[in-house]
Amino acid sequence: MNRNTFKTAVLVFGLALFTSNMSFGQSRDKQDRKEPPTFKQLIKEMDANEDGKLAKDELKGPLKKDFAKIDTDEDGFISEKEFKNAPKPERRK
Repeated sequence: MNRNTFKTAVLVFGLALFTSNMSFGQSRDKQDRKEPPTFKQLIKEMDANEDGKLAKDELKGPLKKDFAKIDTDEDGFISEKEFKNAPKPERRK
């Protein structure tokens, strides 16, 4: 009988530990979500020729993919105003 009690206690402790780790991991993911980059951050990271403008060949990701939609004045660059008015990319599920 003593052996069964010990096995049950170990099993209950293991399940409690597993459950607490799962709930901690899920709540932490929500805290780690990043804010979208600002225009100044994008200039700092992507403006390869340092001209203060974002051209299509300097971009990557959704900005490059949707460049024509974002560059509303069709001058070949994304301005801060165009960036702020750009359609927001769909969130991943």
